[in-house]
Amino acid sequence: MTAPVRTRSSADLIRAEEPVLAHNYHPLPVVVARAEGTWVEDVEGRRYLDMLAGYSALNFGHRHPALIEAAHRQLDTLTLTSRAFHNDRLAEFAESLAELTGLDMVLPMNTGAEAVESGIKVARKWAYEVKGVPADRATIVVAAGNFHGRTTTIVSFSTDPEARSGFGPFTPGFRVVPYNDLAALEAAVDETTAAVLIEPIQGEAGVLIPDEGYLRGVREVTRRAGCLFIADEIQSGLGRTGRTLAVEHEDVMPDAVLLGKALGGGIVPVSAVVARREVLSVLRPGEHGSTFGGNPLAAAVGSAVVELLRTGEFQQRAAELGVVLRDGLTALVGRGVLGFRARGLWAGVDIDPAIGTGREISRRLMDRGILVKDTHGSTIRLAPPLTVTAAELRSALGTLGEVLREGS
Repeated sequence: MTAPVRTRSSADLIRAEEPVLAHNYHPLPVVVARAEGTWVEDVEGRRYLDMLAGYSALNFGHRHPALIEAAHRQLDTLTLTSRAFHNDRLAEFAESLAELTGLDMVLPMNTGAEAVESGIKVARKWAYEVKGVPADRATIVVAAGNFHGRTTTIVSFSTDPEARSGFGPFTPGFRVVPYNDLAALEAAVDETTAAVLIEPIQGEAGVLIPDEGYLRGVREVTRRAGCLFIADEIQSGLGRTGRTLAVEHEDVMPDAVLLGKALGGGIVPVSAVVARREVLSVLRPGEHGSTFGGNPLAAAVGSAVVELLRTGEFQQRAAELGVVLRDGLTALVGRGVLGFRARGLWAGVDIDPAIGTGREISRRLMDRGILVKDTHGSTIRLAPPLTVTAAELRSALGTLGEVLREGS
C-alpha cells in the first residue's frame, strides 16, 4: 500500500476532531487512511496489523475483492428504493441468508442495535398474538454483562453503569439474570416471558464463553416454557468462532438469530433478524420498518457475504487458526497473561494489572504496529480478520509477548 498524499498529520486530524465531534468514543491515537486485507496504514504511511477487525465487522478483511466488486457493480445500477417499492436484489439476499442459517424468514435492517430492537418488538408481538400474554405484560429475560447496543431500550437492561448512567428513565419489561446460570434463568421465566435474549458468547464482557451445555439448556428451558430463544450473534456469528453461528458449537437452533457487523462486509451497515416463519409472520405492513433496511446496495453486499460463507472456507480457517491463537496465548500465561478465553479467531486476554491496563497495553502494541482494543480493566480483545495468516498471527502474539516482558 502506498500512503495517499495528505496535508494534515495524524496529530492535526486528532486535534481537529476535538471541538466538532461528540466525545462518545475514546479511540487509540491512530488515524487510518488506507487498508487492504489484514493491514491498515495511517496518514503518514505507517503500517499496522489489524487484530480487531472492526469488532468482527471486517471478518473478511479490509476491501475483500469479491465484496468490493459486488458493491461497485451495484453502485452502477441502483442503491436505494426504500421499502415503498420492491428491488431486484432483496429476494436473493433473504433466500440465501435464510438458507445459510437454517431458518425461514428475514427482517432486514441496518445496524446491530436495530436488529436487537427489532427482535424485541417481534418477540413482544409474538407473545401477545401467539402465546397469549396479556397486553403490555410481556417480559424478556436477558443476561448480566450483556452488550446488545446503546439505544435507550437496550441500555435499560444493561448492567454496565457507564452505559446506563444519565440515560433514564429506563424501559420496563426485562429481567436480568447471571450469565451462564441455567437455574437463575429458569427461575426468571414465567407465563409472561416472551423470549430469552442472550449472546452465545459475551464479547464486550471479555469474550466470556459459557459452560458446555448452557446453550442447550437455554433451548430446553425456552421450549418447556413456550417462549422464544433469541441468539444475538452480531459479533459471534458469520464465521468468527469457527462455525457459521456460535450456537452451532452445541447444535442448537434458536427461534431467531440477530446478525449484523460482518453481514455488511465492512462496506455498508447491514443487519437482520432471521427467524422461524411463525415468529416473523406476526409483523404486518406499517408495524415496523426502515427506509434503508434491505436496500439494493446492502442486499448485494450481504448476498456476496453469504456466498463467501457458503463454502465453509472461512469457518474452517477460523477453527484452524484458532488453534494457533490458543497455543500462542497459552505460552504467555504466567508471563504477563493471567488467563484468556478463546473460540475460533476470537479471544479475551486478561493482562496482569501490574503490567498495565488494557488501554496501556493496546497503546504499546499500537506503537509496535499491532492494533487491538481493550475492554474492561486489563482485558484486551483479539479478533483478527478471518483472512489473517498463521505467520501474521504468530507475529502479533510474539509482539504481545515482547510488550509484556518489557512491562514486567
